[in-house]
Amino acid sequence: MRSLRRVLGSVRWYLRELTDESAYDRYVAHVRQGHPDARAPSRRDFERMRTDRQEADPRRGFRCC
Repeated sequence: MRSLRRVLGSVRWYLRELTDESAYDRYVAHVRQGHPDARAPSRRDFERMRTDRQEADPRRGFRCC
C-alpha cells in the first residue's frame, strides 16, 4: 500500500510539473522566502499577472495551448 501511494504521489507531482500547475506554489514560496512582509497574490491574481506577462512579450507571442 505504501509503494502505491508513493507511485501515485510521483505521478501527481509529474503531472503538476508537466502542466505547470505548481507554478503558483513555487511563486508563493519565493515571495515568502525573499519578501516575508509582502502578501502573496491570490491564485487568480497570479494567473492574471502570468497571462499578462506572456501576452506582453513579443518574442513569445500569445498562445492558448
